Amino acid sequence: MTFNKISSTIIKKLQQIVGEQNVLFDSENLKNYGHDETEDLLFLPEVVVKPITAIEISEILKLANEEFVSVTPRGAGTGLSGGALPIHAGIILSMERFNKIIEIDERNLQATVEPGVINEAFQNAVKEKGLFYPPDPASKGSCFLGGNVAESSGGPKCVKYGTTKDYILNLEVVLPTGEIIYTGANTLKNSTGYNLTQLMVGSEGTLGIATKIIVKLLPLPKNDLLMLIPFRSLDEACEAVSEVFRAGFTPSALELMERDALDWVSKYVQSSVVKLEDDIQAHLLIEVDGNDPDVLMNEMEAISELITKYDIADVLFADSSAQKAELWKLRRGINEAVRNNAISKEQDTVVPRAELPKLVKGVKEVGGKYKFKTVCYGHAGDGNLHIRLIKGDLTDEQWNGDYIKKAIAEIFIICKQLGGTISGEHGIGFVQQEYMNIVFSEKALAVQRSIKNVFDPNGILNPGKMFG
Repeated sequence: MTFNKISSTIIKKLQQIVGEQNVLFDSENLKNYGHDETEDLLFLPEVVVKPITAIEISEILKLANEEFVSVTPRGAGTGLSGGALPIHAGIILSMERFNKIIEIDERNLQATVEPGVINEAFQNAVKEKGLFYPPDPASKGSCFLGGNVAESSGGPKCVKYGTTKDYILNLEVVLPTGEIIYTGANTLKNSTGYNLTQLMVGSEGTLGIATKIIVKLLPLPKNDLLMLIPFRSLDEACEAVSEVFRAGFTPSALELMERDALDWVSKYVQSSVVKLEDDIQAHLLIEVDGNDPDVLMNEMEAISELITKYDIADVLFADSSAQKAELWKLRRGINEAVRNNAISKEQDTVVPRAELPKLVKGVKEVGGKYKFKTVCYGHAGDGNLHIRLIKGDLTDEQWNGDYIKKAIAEIFIICKQLGGTISGEHGIGFVQQEYMNIVFSEKALAVQRSIKNVFDPNGILNPGKMFG
């Protein structure tokens, strides 16, 4: 699809809509908004526009349809699948000025927020009122709630509490053609018409732009306990994950960290909280939460006793808030640490949790076949494993061409064969779209494309994502 270029006339109309100071087209800003956290990809937009109301977004989208120019919505730019990359140039529509927590409704355990609110800032705001918003991506200190909605983001807490989709009650959305709608109702139950709210969640900014988000909240658990279990076998660490759940426990987090991941992040953040022994191959980070500290202690002791059947070293029980924070700092810093340690590509795989050992074995076999190293980490408790492919000695041609794509396809085929899929929380975006036919039939893809066409008949909103 070929879109029209942004003319000076269009620039002037955009300035009339949002003000001159909120329309940027200098080279430095275009470069800053032309990338996210996906590898080293860069696509320069022609203009960056920063609206502050749904009406302004409506006018921008109407103009884009009239002039047939592309519009790429952008949150904080923390995405890992290229969902916010303006691959057709055009307009970057930044949501950064939509940064208000409109209301925290303590009576109904709900909140209304704008999409530019940072996840952790919102979590802290509701925490002050004794409330809890569980979805907690690794980038929670910088990612926007709107981006979380677009990707149906997850995080460590989702193994017990669910992902973003489980907390969205209603959305105010500007459609690609400029109309403004609400997708549902501010109620816990809603069996009225098609579920447009859940259709929008995870649609990666291809069906509409959320301008208000109504979320449900939970009472804040008063206590939590955390422990780190070192395994001498990566395979046994993976096996232990489903063992914990089969024994009747539901941790609030259960994270896997392969040896290199923990080693690299410890050096990157200069932490000495974990003493890595030479024969340790993986760690499980396990958290339980609730209101009764005695119950939690009994649960943690029972889990640690259960794990003794495996070949493990000494378990580290976090004995202070500072130590808990240090361990979580390590886990959340792995992605950045690995990226800074080596040229790599991350794949966001997910399988039923009991199939993790087979997934990891398959991944290692693919790495051996194609002669690259892999580092595994992630949300093992819900079967969501992040796999970093390390370039190492591969040539640039191998790394950027069909050679590595074939390897990635083989990993995704393994996921499919194990009953899983190719993304648990990062989305498809730009970099994963060519693998969609591994998990969907052509008819299923056609149905999804037809939905896109209904919402966006001219194809101007976030084009080139999910389906190409």
